[in-house]
Parts: sequence; C-alpha cells; structure tokens
Amino acid sequence: MSSDTTETSRRRVLLGIGTGVTVGLAGCAGGSGSGDGADTPADTDTETATETSTETDTPAGNASVRMAHMSPNAPNVDVYVDGSAVLEDVPFGAVSDYLDVPAGERMVEITAAGDAETSVFSGAVPVEAETAYTVAAIGEIGDEADEPFEPLVLEDDNSDPGGETARVRLVHASPDAPAVDVTLASSGDVLFDGVAYGESGYVEVPAGDCTLQIRGDTESNDGDVAAEFDVSLDGGQVYTAFAAGYLSPDDEPADTPFDLVVAQDTMSESMGSDPASVRVAHMSPNAPT
Repeated sequence: MSSDTTETSRRRVLLGIGTGVTVGLAGCAGGSGSGDGADTPADTDTETATETSTETDTPAGNASVRMAHMSPNAPNVDVYVDGSAVLEDVPFGAVSDYLDVPAGERMVEITAAGDAETSVFSGAVPVEAETAYTVAAIGEIGDEADEPFEPLVLEDDNSDPGGETARVRLVHASPDAPAVDVTLASSGDVLFDGVAYGESGYVEVPAGDCTLQIRGDTESNDGDVAAEFDVSLDGGQVYTAFAAGYLSPDDEPADTPFDLVVAQDTMSESMGSDPASVRVAHMSPNAPT
C-alpha cells in the first residue's frame, strides 16, 4: 500500500461514514465513574433420527459487528467478511454502523480500497450471538511500523446507563503516544488512568457538556495536557472515544495528527435508526493540529 502525499490528502478529507457533526461546547461537572431426556426403545430408529435432526437445525443467531479505521498511515480500506465485501472505501477516522453477521468464527480480510490483492489483514474473528462488537483497525502498515497493523476486537456494552448518565469508553489507538490519563477540565476529576496503547475501558459520567483533557500518564494524574476536546454527552447513551492519529506527526510516516474520534454507539430518538459518528472540537492551543 502507498502512503504518499496524495493518498494522505484523500484520507484527511474523507473523515466519516454516515451522520457526522462537530460540537464545540463548555466543560461539565465531575463524575467517574441442558434439558431432561427420556428413555427410547431400541427399535424406534426413526424417532431418534428426527430428534437429532431438530437439534441440528437450531439457528446459531447473529452478532452485531461494526468496523473502525484507526490506522493513521493506512489508506482507505475495504472490509470483507467470509469473502463478501461489507464495507468499501473506509477512510481513517470512520466508524461504520453495526452489521448483523452469523455468530461463530468469521473470516475477516482488510484490503486497500479497490485493490483486493493488497491485503493488510486476513484472519478469523470469533463472535457470539446477541453480542455487539467493534473491530478497530489499529497500528501502522509498513516495515518501519512502531506498532503492527492489526484488528482490535472489542466487546461493546451498549446497555442503558440510565437517563441522566452517559457511558463512555476510551480506546487508545495512537501508535506514538504513551499511556494517557483523561481528566475533566472543569474539576480535574480523573476519568481514565494510565490507559496504554491498545487498551480500553468504560466509565459512566453525568450527561452534559464536557471538556476532556488528554494527559501523559503520571501517578498523580497531573501530567502536561497534550490536547483538550469538548464533547456533548446525552443521557442514556453510550459512546466510544478513540484517541487516534500521531501525537508527533512530523516524526511519523503520515501527516495524521492526534485526534479524539467519538462515536455514539446507541440510538437516541433524534437519530432515527442509525448510531452516529461524532467529530469533537479540538480546543487546545498548544497541542498538535
């Protein structure tokens, strides 16, 4: 795959799938946050075969799976599940809607957009029925990658957090960033402590407008603020915030700056039938742009 200037520009322009909005809002208050069997006579072969056939025909059910492109130097990608294209021309920073797929071990392949012969990942991804997953493409492509390109499979908790509460998950997907703390600008309360690359975690916070501070991890959670992002969180909803891009893009193979990509994982009445991908406002004057 190529990571030249033209491809980079294309990735920077196409930043979302589906609904996308930019929000710039004020800070908020603190918060963290086997069945019974029966004997069968030996000469009833037909009945025994019928019972076995009924058990075999039981459907396995479906899982809900979505894809997120968080590899900062990868081009737009196509995604195949069991040999069929399910997403095409997915740019960096995009989070798809959930797709229904049969439960079990699914073969997933990620290729360069429009080039099925250039595969960056191919492998089995097991999913369980009645369970939601996010498969995030993270890491870097190329021989000089600091972190290898790979799918990060996350099980999503989209249960209702309550009417006045929002559930937020942080996913650290920035390959050149150290472990981070996330604090609220308004109060200094710690939401996430020491989240390293490839790690994630949930926290529940009061609904409202928040300014999130991304800091280098320290024991006292008071490290220098690398970036601030203003977001608005609706009550009763679940969000995933991907810390993605390069903290120091000038020293990396692509000019993809550090960003916080926030996806709303659940549906609110105003959204209709589809979850949204949300862009947040970058309000830190001394952070990378």
